[in-house]
Amino acid sequence: MFSILLLLKPIVATVPRRCELSGEKVGSVISAAKTLVWGPGLEADIVLPARFFYIQAVDSSGKNLTSSPGEKTFEVKMVSPTEQFTRIWIQVLDRRDGSFLVRYRMYATYTDLRIHVLLKAQHVAKSPYILQGRVYHEGCDCPQPSGSVWEKNMRCPESFAQISRDLSLYASVDPDLNAQEIPKRFGQRQSLCHYTIKENKVYVKTFGEHVGFRIFMDAILLSLTRKVRLPDVEFFVNLGDWPLEKRKPTDKLHPIFSWCGSNNTRDIVMPTYDLTESVLESMGRVSLDMMSVQANTGPPWPEKNATAFWRGRDSRQERLQLVKLSRARPDFIDAAFTNFFFFKHDESLYGPLVKHVSFFDFFKYKYQINIDGTVAAYRLPYLLAGDSVVLKQDSSYYEHFYNELRPWEHYIPIKANLGDLLEKIKWARDHDDEARKIALSGQQFARSHLMGDRIFCYYYTLFKEYSRLQITEPKVREGMEFVEQPKDDLFPCSCDRTVAKDEL
Repeated sequence: MFSILLLLKPIVATVPRRCELSGEKVGSVISAAKTLVWGPGLEADIVLPARFFYIQAVDSSGKNLTSSPGEKTFEVKMVSPTEQFTRIWIQVLDRRDGSFLVRYRMYATYTDLRIHVLLKAQHVAKSPYILQGRVYHEGCDCPQPSGSVWEKNMRCPESFAQISRDLSLYASVDPDLNAQEIPKRFGQRQSLCHYTIKENKVYVKTFGEHVGFRIFMDAILLSLTRKVRLPDVEFFVNLGDWPLEKRKPTDKLHPIFSWCGSNNTRDIVMPTYDLTESVLESMGRVSLDMMSVQANTGPPWPEKNATAFWRGRDSRQERLQLVKLSRARPDFIDAAFTNFFFFKHDESLYGPLVKHVSFFDFFKYKYQINIDGTVAAYRLPYLLAGDSVVLKQDSSYYEHFYNELRPWEHYIPIKANLGDLLEKIKWARDHDDEARKIALSGQQFARSHLMGDRIFCYYYTLFKEYSRLQITEPKVREGMEFVEQPKDDLFPCSCDRTVAKDEL
């Protein structure tokens, strides 16, 4: 019990006696009235594992601050008129660009939650913000009956280009036929999960030997069905690294959901298990997520080391080349292996191994090299969210958001064989302002496209659009098991929503 109480103890930033504006003009004073506060965490109907909103410090002349005024400048408190204590963990993250990301994880459901944003005990902007009605926590099984209402509340985009592209290959899908054919074709050699969502309940049957990664798919489906009523839908998820459907579009295709796609396959791409878990476990099991990165972007750009940086394991030939190139040109590249697995016989050539480096320490360097592993390197979202410019290898593999990235706008492209890597690093050094602009553009992309609310929207849109292609009724098949929602005996919640089917 003692450890639980420690976990639930709210952590809030305290207000300093003086507000020192490091990097800003001497005499510049933050205005509580003019400072901006906004974001999804100020709305009761946007339920996320860790809710979040933003504070932009503005001075008395109306100018946005562009560097940190001090990490403890603002204080955030949350209270409910119906509860003496609120079990909410709050973190105020200094993004060191004049703005702050406030994130909080609720461990119980509250009514009319009041969020106080304070500067020297003075309310900021329109504080206190009142989230009217029931404010459900992540563990509360209380789905919004209407998917369209949920999408509107979440401000989901009308469409996602990657989903439209992936599903365009299918005029229709037949769950009955797929249930017979897909296990026969892939079930013996690959690790698959066969899912059915029926009446907003999750059912699954696994195929293959290595099905441990099922936990990630179970978790997002359970979390999503606690928030919104999903349409009845039946689909297969590939639990392996490599996408599976290699047939040509003109041949009979089997719809397989995967965490990674490639130019040579036809899988339907979802957000990676790594990014998905970082959303579900933010302020929980994981320390690296799209919010924590924003508060750990290293020194200011002029103070960063003008060397290209990389750490990782030996999961691709080009990674060996990168380490070799680093040995030849340490003035340009700092690259080394932290683990050998695939090329153990070459360890004497490319070792010795170096100690693991905290991901946040990557951002001590201006240039981050993103190079494929077994498939796409799943670290790219976090690299983009930092304050360095990404040099991204041309690749046939892609994640769900690559379609929206633009070379020379969000990252600096490098050839698949790394043949122009030194040239691109030299260009970045010689064009520091332009490289800085690309870094900021990539960072803004990550902040607007890869946060938790957008990830939930992507999953919902994918299941909704896929369900519309079904020409036979999704069924709970023989051998499927029911995936139960986790029980929360410590902080149970009551759901006030009216249960009704959505109009799909």
